[in-house]
Amino acid sequence: MTPTGIEAVFLANRDKLVRFLTARGAGDAAEDLVQDLWVKLSGRTDGPIANPLAYLYRAADMLMIDRYRSRRQAEQRDQDWAEGQGGPEPPVAERTVEARQTAERVAATLAALGERPALVFRRARLDGVPQKQIAAELGVSISTVESDLRMAAHAIAALKEQIG
Repeated sequence: MTPTGIEAVFLANRDKLVRFLTARGAGDAAEDLVQDLWVKLSGRTDGPIANPLAYLYRAADMLMIDRYRSRRQAEQRDQDWAEGQGGPEPPVAERTVEARQTAERVAATLAALGERPALVFRRARLDGVPQKQIAAELGVSISTVESDLRMAAHAIAALKEQIG
């Protein structure tokens, strides 16, 4: 079966498309890009194209740009990953121990503030209970709850600075 329509135009201008892509900077990838264009065209099911040659050149150019962008993103991702690697990541057990120690320090910091501020902090920040409800549960004013939360937040921020 003889190709018709856009496929016939593609086959008649295949070498020109390769030269076009090579001149645009595709280099050795020009043949691959033209093959990708063929695969893309062979799956088309929409109607006729008014200017098939212009369509082919534009589609080939867009494929080349997409490939270039994809390669640049991969290079940037690899570079960012390499720069982010200050050294080997500590083992899971070591990270677990460190997390437990940090949690213990936070709990000790909250306990040092007193029972009510620690309870207010846990209820508000961990349990997600509204301040108004906490005030009602403890029989204190909302401003007292806010003050306890502020005090706990400052203490935890100071601890965070100490930890580094």
